[in-house]
Amino acid sequence: MTTSARARFLDRSTPPNIVTLVLLAGVPAAAMNVYLPSLPTMTEHFQTEYRLMQLSVALYLAVNAVLQIFIGPISDRFGRRPVILWSFGLFMLATLGTIYAPTAESFLLFRMAQAIVVSGMVLSRAIVRDMYDADQSASMIGYVTMGMAVVPMFSPAIGGLMDEMFGWQANFWLLFVLAGGVVVISWFDLGETAPKANGSLKEQMREAPELFRSLRFWGYNLTIMTASGTFFAYLGGAPFVGSEVFTLTPAKLGYFFGAPAVGYLVGNALAGRYSVRYGINAMALCGTLLTAFGLTMALIVFYSGLGSVWTFFGFMVFVGLGNGMVLPNATAGMLSVRPRLAGTAAGLGGALMIGGGAALSAFAGAMLTPGSGAYPLLWIMVCSATLSVLSILFVILRERKITP
Repeated sequence: MTTSARARFLDRSTPPNIVTLVLLAGVPAAAMNVYLPSLPTMTEHFQTEYRLMQLSVALYLAVNAVLQIFIGPISDRFGRRPVILWSFGLFMLATLGTIYAPTAESFLLFRMAQAIVVSGMVLSRAIVRDMYDADQSASMIGYVTMGMAVVPMFSPAIGGLMDEMFGWQANFWLLFVLAGGVVVISWFDLGETAPKANGSLKEQMREAPELFRSLRFWGYNLTIMTASGTFFAYLGGAPFVGSEVFTLTPAKLGYFFGAPAVGYLVGNALAGRYSVRYGINAMALCGTLLTAFGLTMALIVFYSGLGSVWTFFGFMVFVGLGNGMVLPNATAGMLSVRPRLAGTAAGLGGALMIGGGAALSAFAGAMLTPGSGAYPLLWIMVCSATLSVLSILFVILRERKITP
């Protein structure tokens, strides 16, 4: 499939509509955070400890990471379309399991199974790269994820309200319905975009080490992992900070929790508008610097005694702003290192990003205690943001050496 054909919605003989791509990436985003304001409620429902329920974030991310190692190569071999349709169908079954889980342990098992939906997030990027070159794909990914940013912006607030009105299970019913809608739309609108693969899946997997030999691939991945790590640490720690430090109700926590998504929307808009003009590396560097600046200022404000719910969540806008600029551009760079292995690169890169995110999310949850305040979380986020700046600087220096 090429971009020369004009996209017609619900016609899979033409390139997929941007609405389809947004939904493919948006439902996994909703699955990640729509239920987070309900964690305290779910802790009471299952009569367990908060830390056990908080593991639903880290375990979900960890399984995401493992699955992405295989999703990319499998989609390179068998195509994007069948992998997406099967993945969302299995996600719907796992979601029913979370709703009717009798114990916290069984809920966690079904929650881990829900991670299969990550194929939508991974392959929506690979589909864009199938159809566009590096700079254009960065711009397109920016627009796709800009639309996707609406989901995490509102889903925690919606989740908090649904919890108070109908109970925590309502959040998972919402995910079930959304996934069903994606299956229907993808069936009619999503044609195959992957180049025709030659050889077996085993031969396809053998080519993956070629990516590992590229220092630029590692540089882009470290940039993505550490930049997004600030957000994943936020996912693991912000529900505790909001509910325990600032004593917010689930509905109010959901309202404040979407603060990074506001910045993410703006950052994606900037990526979509300026990536072609200024280049992917310059945009990624700017994004990492903005994130590091905002988090450093948050830490200074808290140590100055001015920390509050407004200053904590207000500075989290910089996390979204920076990530909105970094992720589309660094992702486009990562996928362009070996274009014929775009699906494999998306899977491996996503595994590193989510795996690092799972570790930071669990670490943030473990470091926060009733007497710690928000300081451990802020320090973790500042360190991760600083590493993202160093990582993209490494990529820029590497490119200067190989391109005189």
